[in-house]
Amino acid sequence: MTEQSTLQRPRNVLGEPLAPCCHGNSTGFYRDGFCRVGPEDIGVHAVCAEVTEDFLAFSRARGNDLATPRPNFGFPGLAPGDRWCLCAGRWKEALAVGMAPPVVLESTHLGALDVVTIEELRLHTRGGGQ
Repeated sequence: MTEQSTLQRPRNVLGEPLAPCCHGNSTGFYRDGFCRVGPEDIGVHAVCAEVTEDFLAFSRARGNDLATPRPNFGFPGLAPGDRWCLCAGRWKEALAVGMAPPVVLESTHLGALDVVTIEELRLHTRGGGQ
């Protein structure tokens, strides 16, 4: 990859090129495995998280069942430990009630910082921050 193309890649919350969130599921607003955001993504699917049972229950209670497979939409359903691009606002809601799943900073888009702080994200990375 050339220096110019590296500079044009979306950036993560650390200011580095955005890393993929996962390879197995078609996550992200653009369904390419990256938590990229753009003008069409009003939900800001920017936070790469490793979902937990608590978060899946929280999300289900909020009307977004991420655990149940939806084959008609090509969605296999998520299980604890799966990585998925979450809406920054939903992650922040979960944070407020102690159910925010751990995040992967290298794969969390810079746009998440319009909704949450880097400090909040760092406190919820696997291992407590970087």
